[in-house]
Amino acid sequence: MTESQKVAVGIVGASGYGGVQLVKLLSEHPEIDIVYLGGDSSAGKDYADLYPHLGHLIKNKVEAIDLDEIASRCEVVFLGLPNGLACKFAPKLVEKGCKVLDLSADYRFTDLDTYTAWYKTERDDSAIASTAAYGLPELYRDQIKNSSLIGCPGCYPTASLLALSPLIKQGLILPETIIIDAKSGTSGGGRQGKIGLLLAEVDNSLGAYGVAKHRHTPEIEQICSDLARSDVKVQFTPHLIPMVRGILSTVYATLRDPGLVTEDLITIYNAFYRSSPFVKILPNGTYPQTKWACGTNLGYIGIEVDPRTGRVIVMSAIDNLIKGQAGQAVQCLNLMMGWAEDLGLPKLGFYP
Repeated sequence: MTESQKVAVGIVGASGYGGVQLVKLLSEHPEIDIVYLGGDSSAGKDYADLYPHLGHLIKNKVEAIDLDEIASRCEVVFLGLPNGLACKFAPKLVEKGCKVLDLSADYRFTDLDTYTAWYKTERDDSAIASTAAYGLPELYRDQIKNSSLIGCPGCYPTASLLALSPLIKQGLILPETIIIDAKSGTSGGGRQGKIGLLLAEVDNSLGAYGVAKHRHTPEIEQICSDLARSDVKVQFTPHLIPMVRGILSTVYATLRDPGLVTEDLITIYNAFYRSSPFVKILPNGTYPQTKWACGTNLGYIGIEVDPRTGRVIVMSAIDNLIKGQAGQAVQCLNLMMGWAEDLGLPKLGFYP
């Protein structure tokens, strides 16, 4: 295949951690040609000025954000922007015929009132928002294939929903008992200089944040409610852990049938994810570690039933920047384009 036959792709907001991960994945994708990298404060700079280690391969300059220019050059556009900006850009890009994958929260919600309540941004794009598919392929593969606008999930919801979905969809747990205890590496906070992400602040420390009010909570609840076909509320507590990449989400819930054992649930999970190339269900007694997923688009899931309490514990490990962000977006693009779902996506990480 020649360069001219490849799909022309642009990345708006290419300077952040999600953006550079997209650049890496797409530059190695056999069907993709990166023709545009866009940014605001970094416009006019060589991309290698932002990430010198890529200078031997990535020769693009960062360009000013011009929607007409982007639409004229790109068939597909990834939006890696702060919340509240994609909803200003996506409608025009979709109208001009682009496929758009948004990595922010702007197109994750079916109810824009919920988005406004949690993200404090008024919206006037309800018509285009109603056409967006939620970009978790393991649950919404068919919708993603047939949509031109994808709201890619957050990293915490991805890890948590991979753990929860079979339990909720099959009616195996009491939804009101769901507790999610999740821990993320510092790259989830972005590349900005923030005091709470400084090495001196996070090293040798572990702490919770956003307790009872984290903005990923309604996103998780929306998908759980969709699967359960009834309103579901969850207790979600995120933590910042002193490592760069990775999320470990540990989910607790009470089983409806206390007679279920671990092997039963492993069988159920394997059946549920049988067509999902990136979800790996671990054998009985093996629990996932974030290092296993680092650098890959994989999600590792471990399961344990506690017969003493009647609860199930499900552990889910992903790389927050790949399966939790850029890799999942590429996975969605593969589906949108009719390519193999795992095309160009890593399945083997560096270890140790």
